[in-house]
Amino acid sequence: MTWTIAPEPYDSPAATALWRAYYTEVSDRWYLLHEGRRTDPDELEREIAAQPGTELAPPTGRLLIGRYDGTPAGSAGVRLLDPDTAELTRVFVLPGLRGLNGAAQLVAAAELTARLLGARRVVLDTRGDLVEARALYARLGYTETGPHNTDPYAEHWFRKELGTAEAVSRPG
Repeated sequence: MTWTIAPEPYDSPAATALWRAYYTEVSDRWYLLHEGRRTDPDELEREIAAQPGTELAPPTGRLLIGRYDGTPAGSAGVRLLDPDTAELTRVFVLPGLRGLNGAAQLVAAAELTARLLGARRVVLDTRGDLVEARALYARLGYTETGPHNTDPYAEHWFRKELGTAEAVSRPG
């Protein structure tokens, strides 16, 4: 069984299902940690609908879907913040398929996508309770930095310098 990763429209059925799974998990984790309850279903639906992912559409963004043995199993989004800086977002692998190197492959594909969009660096933010995400980014060469945004849920910010797309495609 193998991972395949390819761009897909942010509103495709696979992308929509993965966004729902991702948002439900991170929202429930936050509410369980801070309020001892899961996300209110009405609030969950409003928030999912309010963030459809339009910023992940070409020409300045891409959503990548990872499929494990052909089944949609993970995602990673990239969007340009400025001509040199891309933001990595929506990195997610379904719980039952974690530990199979999917997240690292999604991040690598997102980094290549960022380079192809012209970015020289990737930034991202995450929360303190998402310890698995922070460990992944550190393992993949991201350095914790100061804030690059004012997202109220962001508690940790990371950055990674990239080579150019030409350097990636140039023969060894």
